[in-house]
Amino acid sequence: MTTPAVWSPASSGIEMKRKSSFSLLDMQQRPKPAGDEHPASGKKSLDKLWKLMETYQPNDPESIQKAFARHLEYSLACTRFNFTLQDAYRAAGLVLRDRLIESFNDTNAWYRKQDVKRGYYLSAEYLIGRHMQNAIANLDLEKSFKDAFMGLGIELEELFSQEVDPALGNGGLGRLAACFLDSMATSSLPCWGYGIRYSYGMFKQHIENGRQVEKPDFWIGDGCPFEIPRPDITYPVRLYGEVVETQNDKGEWCIKWTGGDLMQAMAYDNPIPGFDTYNTNNLRLWRALPAKEFDLDQYSAANFTEAVEARRKAEDLSAVLYPNDATYEGRELRLRQQYFFASASLQDLLREFIKRPNYKWSELPEKVAVQMNDTHPTISVAEMMRLLVDVQHLGWEEAWDLTTKCLNYTNHTVMPEALEKWEVEMMERMLPRHVQIIGEINRRWIDVLKAKYGDGPIIQALSLFEEGETKKIRMGNLAIMGSNKINGVAAIHTEIIKKETFPEFYKFCCDSGQPDKIVNMTNGVTPRRWIHCANPALSSIFTKYLGSQKWLTDMTLLKGMLKFKDDPKLHEEWMAMKKGAKAKLAAWIKELLGVQIEEDALVDIQIKRIHEYKRQLMCCLFAIHRYLELKKMSPGDRAKVQKRVIMVAGKAASAYVNAKIIIKMINAVGKVINNDPETSKHLKLLFVPNYCVSAAQMLIPASDISEHISTAGTEASGTSNMKFVMNGGLIVGTMDGANIEIREECGEDTMFIFGCLEHEVAGIAAKAKQGHYPIDPRLQEVFQAIRSGQFTRGEPDAQEEFTSIVDKLCNTTGAGTWDGDRYLVINDFPSYLDAQARVDKTFADKTTWNKLSIQAASSMAKFSTDRTMKEYADVIWGVKPAPRPMNEDGVDKK
Repeated sequence: MTTPAVWSPASSGIEMKRKSSFSLLDMQQRPKPAGDEHPASGKKSLDKLWKLMETYQPNDPESIQKAFARHLEYSLACTRFNFTLQDAYRAAGLVLRDRLIESFNDTNAWYRKQDVKRGYYLSAEYLIGRHMQNAIANLDLEKSFKDAFMGLGIELEELFSQEVDPALGNGGLGRLAACFLDSMATSSLPCWGYGIRYSYGMFKQHIENGRQVEKPDFWIGDGCPFEIPRPDITYPVRLYGEVVETQNDKGEWCIKWTGGDLMQAMAYDNPIPGFDTYNTNNLRLWRALPAKEFDLDQYSAANFTEAVEARRKAEDLSAVLYPNDATYEGRELRLRQQYFFASASLQDLLREFIKRPNYKWSELPEKVAVQMNDTHPTISVAEMMRLLVDVQHLGWEEAWDLTTKCLNYTNHTVMPEALEKWEVEMMERMLPRHVQIIGEINRRWIDVLKAKYGDGPIIQALSLFEEGETKKIRMGNLAIMGSNKINGVAAIHTEIIKKETFPEFYKFCCDSGQPDKIVNMTNGVTPRRWIHCANPALSSIFTKYLGSQKWLTDMTLLKGMLKFKDDPKLHEEWMAMKKGAKAKLAAWIKELLGVQIEEDALVDIQIKRIHEYKRQLMCCLFAIHRYLELKKMSPGDRAKVQKRVIMVAGKAASAYVNAKIIIKMINAVGKVINNDPETSKHLKLLFVPNYCVSAAQMLIPASDISEHISTAGTEASGTSNMKFVMNGGLIVGTMDGANIEIREECGEDTMFIFGCLEHEVAGIAAKAKQGHYPIDPRLQEVFQAIRSGQFTRGEPDAQEEFTSIVDKLCNTTGAGTWDGDRYLVINDFPSYLDAQARVDKTFADKTTWNKLSIQAASSMAKFSTDRTMKEYADVIWGVKPAPRPMNEDGVDKK
């Protein structure tokens, strides 16, 4: 797809259906929009067309079957004698999309009719996972679809398995954004997401000889039956060019950005249905297309490559998530990507605002709230100013007032070095007008600071420009300057933002009477995806004991499970749930890796983006220690040790050398451990390749413990910890990120805590510098095993890499710095082993373990994104729920 280059009690049949079940809309009359929402109104010739579209699609099994057959033949050109399971999935997806589009269109019409304030979530990532299962569940069509396809001899689960995970994200940032979309719709909040429609996503992770190899992930190759191409919604996006002073149509002086490269941003809509509501929101993704499709003159001159150069350059923009930024060209492509989707999104939402009759710009903050998810979309500050000043011709002060009232920024990192900074030279070439705007914002900002503090160090810290050999623009500083609210994503993280990441800005806020400008919004996850879809057995247990599915939209109701936590009958069902999940995982691992895992083993999982601060290395070192201890034992003693399967999954950034070495080490160590006949029944270490949402839905329900072991003060929040605990898994973790709040909610005994505290880190590093940084003898033994080549048989390159990591850790005076043990693995290792010993001891007492598991899973209400979204809507955005009624009069006649 491309686009041309142009500029009641009396009711029956309601049993076993939720309050806002979409299946209740069977053949119900649809609301008829008025005015410009229905351009054909008043045209007698089109009355019949409206009549044909006035009722919703029927949702009984036979109607679903008929729709499936119709799409199979007429949409896909398949015959009843010749179609594949993939064809069946696509046809079923189109049946589902028909129902999504009805709800999507009517929701948008409802929002416009109510003239609601809207929220817009800008994120470079959306790790949304498979659509079909989640959408069917949210629309309350599970039974109808299951019965329909069972009647055709097709298992619904078979269709689910045919869907490819959309490669639109990498880790927690993208998965959080996806959970937010689900909760926005479920909470009936008039909010949309904006992002990029990547053709290849990040990459598909293959493991070859133990090493990560990145392969293209062309997830869109077979098409996505749920997305809606919108060639009618296309905006121009300019890059490069020059800024000129000129006159507008009224003869007034103005500045114009002209020339350069022009491309098109074409919208692809992805309907996001809410659970137990009639609202369906939207994720709008932008695809980059050339302004000029094809250069016929170049082609005619046999310059075939040059003829399609504009298309190639445009398609580069939306091809890959996070291009390798180790080179100047890679960084430039990243900046182009970020500006492309920020500009298209702002143009779109501002156009939606000015479509309102008799709009006034002063009303913009009353109708629009924009959330920038991390620093990737923060060029939005300058772009909003450009659109308001240069395009809409507002004065600077009015435009800045509107910008700073509409935009908001979520910080996701506690490490200043992870905040994006762009070379001024690069930005002057690519976005010359934006550099001027940022310069003017900075000039006015510095004047305010000097008036308050004088010309001191705080000026340099708060400037939008970073001086040095290469002058740069600090996107984090730009974000906080241009935002109404700045938020962290966990209580400890928000305090670190105030104390360490942006301390000077927080001082300014306090001195200016705005101490609440930086607020906390603890992350969450959606229980619909991470319990109901990922773990149906657990969802059934909760529904059975609580009497309904209401807990899926009000997780505080799960507290009702606590009165059953000592009930032997529940313990039996709970263990059966875990056993089933482990059996499913074992079959999947056998097919994927060819390894048979013991289903009675303790399942220990760490799934995260591979990064040194997340300390997958520590997990690997623990596996080596446990292996060495097992090797010392007699067969009889080994039989007394708790069996354990350790699984690690996650992707390393393609340019992150040490992270890729850690993946190689885990695979090398696992190869030795898993193939040792003396120990393989007692311990396994597995690296699960190509981690994605579908893999997580397989891994998380089976876990007994999960590892969240980042150095205290380095993890902003984490969300996988929440998913594991919701599924009855306990945590081995540090006092970092959301672990702290999970422990407060679930109870100290549900978490195996180890390691130093955040306020102790600096002192540990200081003592190390003075020569006091002891290495535990057990860890020294592990280091010796690595140095001896025990895990790199015949691989000198791997041996050199592993030894270099160990040697760096052992530079004890450099602990806490990049010259040594930057993330204090050596310091925390002894207490880590103690925590793991407590895990083994507690797991051996099945009654105690089940009680703790039930207690933890039943105490996770705080970590539902429904709560998170309510807080964003109330505290930051000022957006109110706008639940869509069943009929056009606004009265729910159910």
